[in-house]
Amino acid sequence: MSDFSAFTATSPTGAELAVRHMQAQGPARGVVQINHGLSEYAARYARFAGFLADRGYHVYAHDHRGHGLTRAPDSIPGAFSARDGAAKVIADVAAVHALIAERHPGMPVTTFGHSMGGLIALNFAEAQPAASAALAVWNSNFNAGIAGRAGQAILAVEAFFKGSDTPSAMLPKLTFQAWAKAMPNRRTGFDWLSRDEAEVDLYIADPLCGWDATVSMWRDVFALIYAGATPENLAKLPKSLPVHLTGGAEDPATDKGAAVKWLAARMREARLTSVTLQILPETRHETLNEINRDQSMAGFAAWLDAHLPSAG
Repeated sequence: MSDFSAFTATSPTGAELAVRHMQAQGPARGVVQINHGLSEYAARYARFAGFLADRGYHVYAHDHRGHGLTRAPDSIPGAFSARDGAAKVIADVAAVHALIAERHPGMPVTTFGHSMGGLIALNFAEAQPAASAALAVWNSNFNAGIAGRAGQAILAVEAFFKGSDTPSAMLPKLTFQAWAKAMPNRRTGFDWLSRDEAEVDLYIADPLCGWDATVSMWRDVFALIYAGATPENLAKLPKSLPVHLTGGAEDPATDKGAAVKWLAARMREARLTSVTLQILPETRHETLNEINRDQSMAGFAAWLDAHLPSAG
């Protein structure tokens, strides 16, 4: 979509962020700041952005470090940064948030994240508790448990023998490839993303999608996983913060939605009082590219209308 084309914004981290903006149609009700997932980029959210813009929401999305068109002097494709990558990703999100505040002063901002983007969104909300009027975490797994610790050990070995700026050989086998094998009668290695074959084929054909992350990026992703859902960090969130959690009942990346339910329980234990949870039947990983996406997007827009301060 031509009105979702990228422009460049400089982050205090030194990154040149590729940022996209969809203008709200009619009187604006708020802003949705999108954080994309691993091994993809912001342009894939154009349909969602258009849907929200038609309902009165400005939309901003940027390519995270190591993804898409974003460039940084301390980053290579497939890596956040040689050092402190997770912290720099959060700082980049804060830079886009500051840009939004400058362009739309006083307007409520919903921080939205899909998969890895959900890890980033929650960690950002905890780092800046006053920044988000609402939080949406879709298809994210914060419950890595013992398997995640084993993954971290594997990454430490890989870093020792071949360095951190090369693609991990083992983590794709434990994640993307394992999730592919979980799909019955699979047509491709990415059927776990969606039941919509056209969307899967677009992903496979896109050179900016589906690549193998470096050892350092995987280590940073695990850092975000284990930090985001600790009682100490969840306690930083405003107790009345509206939170929208979504998962798919056939998503192998979240243990068929069990990890999303786990996060909801952790948030409620932290005394968050406005947590909405939905596990969508038959839905795989990319809710926004699934065959039931229209219903999912409509439900999210209704939730925004009901929970943002501007909705009155």
